Amino acid sequence: MMPRLIPSLLTLVALSAGLASAADDYPKPPPLGTPLPHFELPGIEGGTYEVKTYTPESFADAKLLCIVFTCNHCPTAQRYEERLKQLTTDYGPKGVAVIALNPNNAAAVRLDEMAYTDLTDSFEDMKVRAEHKSFNFPYLDDGETQEISRVFGPVATPHVFIYDQDRKLAFQGRIDDAELPQYIKHQDTRAALDELLAGKKVSTPTTRVFGCSVKWAEKAEGYNKIWAEQVKNEPVELKEAVAADFVALRENKDSGKLRLINVWATWCGPCVTEFPDLVDTNLTFRGRDFEMVTIAAEYPKMSAKALKFLKGQHASMQNYIFGDTDKYANIEAIDPEWNGALPHTLLVNEKGEVIYRQTGPVDFLELRRIIVPALDQITPWGGLDGN
Repeated sequence: MMPRLIPSLLTLVALSAGLASAADDYPKPPPLGTPLPHFELPGIEGGTYEVKTYTPESFADAKLLCIVFTCNHCPTAQRYEERLKQLTTDYGPKGVAVIALNPNNAAAVRLDEMAYTDLTDSFEDMKVRAEHKSFNFPYLDDGETQEISRVFGPVATPHVFIYDQDRKLAFQGRIDDAELPQYIKHQDTRAALDELLAGKKVSTPTTRVFGCSVKWAEKAEGYNKIWAEQVKNEPVELKEAVAADFVALRENKDSGKLRLINVWATWCGPCVTEFPDLVDTNLTFRGRDFEMVTIAAEYPKMSAKALKFLKGQHASMQNYIFGDTDKYANIEAIDPEWNGALPHTLLVNEKGEVIYRQTGPVDFLELRRIIVPALDQITPWGGLDGN
């Protein structure tokens, strides 16, 4: 099970009544020529992935500092990760220190804003991301307090701030002008670095940026309040189903969606323990080509107890319970390869192919790393197919 790194739906519902509205006056980038502010932030070293504390003095030997505000969850930021690695490879030998800095408060990222990611923006998940993606640059975190990010004023992720040899702001803006490499016309960050390394002023020192907005902590208050109230009021239903229905669910012929099927029971401890993560998974991905189905492996007379549990979890996905007493026929119908132990989970793609099968508790990080690319296969994000 993934650790709880952002507020669960149940936590948001409990907190929503007393939360204030989000502030509208967000920080903005400082003027060109502004000195580099002092910072002291935890970070993950590129290559070794050791946790260290970084300050400007950590980069005293660098001719230039290229600070890139980025994060884990934003699909735009993800598209630039390989370009940041290449930027580090190309410009590190020239005396440029490339530094990634996460400005996002993890609690301010709603579940439904994470439909394109396997990880949250917490520092723990930053460690996982840095090693999984082989970052060769330090990855710093300011999400807990956001004190330094408020001084820099990044607008979106990614957002670049380049400081010259005197540690004055010489450029702020985008990395380049296209998320998809085949459409790039202007390499803005590289051009700025080249000019500064040549002893020149940056000819285009400011550009627009494009990406996910920075998730300031106060955003969690207003946005999560509205969203949690909406989800809390969604109807929760439980229907009876039999073997033929379960076969149709598994075959997934007509939905055109990725379908996650979880079989559980009220008396199954691991089922109950992981159920909040299943609810969160549904809320995260349901805005895409995704649907979740839960099946209570209970006799029909247990419907009232199962429904009470589902309502307590705000489980507004499709919920079924065995509509007859022939459990073994239902087990065979749900998954011929299943031995009957609970919980049991299947992920079926839009072609009816089982692409994930797990008897026992789910590793939700593993599951998300299967869900995200499978959804991108159905509907590519941002024209990833080149169209």
